[in-house]
Amino acid sequence: MDSLVRNIVILGGGTAGWMTAAALSKVLNGKVAVTVVESSEIGTVGVGEATIPGILRFHALLGLDENEFLRETQGTIKLGIEFLDWTFIGDRYMHAFGRFRQDIQLTTFEQVWQKMNLCGRAGDLKEYSITKTAAYAGKFTRPRLDVPDSPLADIAYAFHFDAGLYALYLRRLSEARGVKRIEGRVTDVLLKQDTGDIQELVLASGERVAGEFFVDCSGFRGRLIEEVFKTGYEDWTRWLPCDRAVVVRSASAKPIPLYVQATARSAGWQWRIPLQHRVGNGYVYSSQYIREDEATASLLGSLGGEHLTHPRTLGFVTGIRRKAWQRNCVAIGLSCGFLEPLESTSIHLTQSGISRLLHFLPTGTPSEADIGEYNRLMRREFEHIRDFIVLHYHATRRDDSPFWNYCRTMSIPESLRDKLELFHSRGRLYDEADGLFAHGSWMQVMQGQGLRPRGYDPIIDVVDVDSINSFFEGIRQAVRNSVDAMPTHEEFIRHHCKSEDSVL
Repeated sequence: MDSLVRNIVILGGGTAGWMTAAALSKVLNGKVAVTVVESSEIGTVGVGEATIPGILRFHALLGLDENEFLRETQGTIKLGIEFLDWTFIGDRYMHAFGRFRQDIQLTTFEQVWQKMNLCGRAGDLKEYSITKTAAYAGKFTRPRLDVPDSPLADIAYAFHFDAGLYALYLRRLSEARGVKRIEGRVTDVLLKQDTGDIQELVLASGERVAGEFFVDCSGFRGRLIEEVFKTGYEDWTRWLPCDRAVVVRSASAKPIPLYVQATARSAGWQWRIPLQHRVGNGYVYSSQYIREDEATASLLGSLGGEHLTHPRTLGFVTGIRRKAWQRNCVAIGLSCGFLEPLESTSIHLTQSGISRLLHFLPTGTPSEADIGEYNRLMRREFEHIRDFIVLHYHATRRDDSPFWNYCRTMSIPESLRDKLELFHSRGRLYDEADGLFAHGSWMQVMQGQGLRPRGYDPIIDVVDVDSINSFFEGIRQAVRNSVDAMPTHEEFIRHHCKSEDSVL
């Protein structure tokens, strides 16, 4: 049997590179040499990051001290995403993290709520979600696992943080665990003549970096996976037409929100990510429908505070690498594919790539079966997230610009069309076995975007309506009481994780 590779080289630092290095150095316990090759001449894309709750598992794997991490990265807490003007101008809704309260008999809370809502006897969804209620109240506490029957046990959360500081934080952690960093720009890649595998990276200095296995974290360029192995890129612009983002930092304002704001604009959408010391802003737009100078002016005119940096524009193509793993190289992060940050999935997809790499850790001769399964799983996850993001664009009533007219009338992936038809019929939502977004997430966005089912699951009729009313009222009261007892976001930060540069 082949033994585990002994020398892994990661090309590219940034968030993806140092997340990969941190995970490999922790899990492999020094048994495999890990080297990061990065050039200070090459900038990173990070302009402030928003994450989703899965990052807690990654940090647990690394053994991070959460308070230290938040201080080092100017981090704040995130409980969801607020969408403004997506269904129509003046509308707003929130996609909050976490599950709604327990299911009822054979069906889910979400389906029971659908029936009661159709009958006019259900409250707003936020009344049943502790994270949504707490987000709008500006309050947070970590989950209380000592009270399992309380909504306090169901607090799902993630973070906003400075991506550049996060990469530096993980770099320090990785180097302390033995990861070697080499500064340099790759000018050539040498292949083994007999197998076609990558043998060495040649740097501008003349130095050669040899490895048995290579991780491509070089960003959109795909220096190894595309320029060497030419695996190809599948373009999804027909479903996700935005191809540019203009970004800028602005001054922080208090109170610091517990959520990202995603505001629909005439040719895309604008994000606002609050950190302890500043706010990250960006306008994701389609260059087919608005000029760069117009997009920049729109962004600067809606910051709500002084801008601290000059705007810069990034170009991208939404889609996926046709093969994330080829021969002795796997692409992780932007080199694997890109989905715009509407649902904050960029770091999650990096994390997924790392997790699967750890599951399929290569030997001297990687298994073709393993490579095939890795590629299949990554594609399936990208497609699942793609459909969720496309839903936001397609399920709209906006007809005030050519961009929204296109999105509203465009053809959509068959997988999304099937899910929408199932929902329209009786409000049914089924989770994919390993899909990122559960039925609670789909329902919040579908309801928020104005979609309504024609009926509901008839199995719900076996439950007495008065019993449901009593059940719902118990949830509402428990949520209100729990949120009333929580500290504010600012109090939490000041007590646990305030950074030196914080505005608090």
